[in-house]
Amino acid sequence: MQVKTIDEYIAQYDGEVKAILEQTRAVIRAAAPDAAEKIAWQMPTFWQKENIIHFAAHKNHLGIYPGGEATTVFADKLTEYKTSKGAIQFPYNGPIPYSLITEIVKWRLEQIGTKN
Repeated sequence: MQVKTIDEYIAQYDGEVKAILEQTRAVIRAAAPDAAEKIAWQMPTFWQKENIIHFAAHKNHLGIYPGGEATTVFADKLTEYKTSKGAIQFPYNGPIPYSLITEIVKWRLEQIGTKN
């Protein structure tokens, strides 16, 4: 099913994964109150002049996708998580670091602000 809104995306899930997605959305919304919500690359996305961050549910982890530089800038805080260029995996079997997600979103907003 091709989803068109973040509500539709989250509605596909239940239990703990749904709760994690809802909390992730709320944390990003609080950090980026002026951002628009959309679906991009079939993932929930927050947009403000450009994509700020995507997030997605996977079988064993929450994926967040803040862009390539984030994994380098936040490397010291990501040592216990699997990362690749522009992607960070937070396993469901541990606490989701919502404060770190907030920090990353605020950093992305600063990046976007300095580009324009």
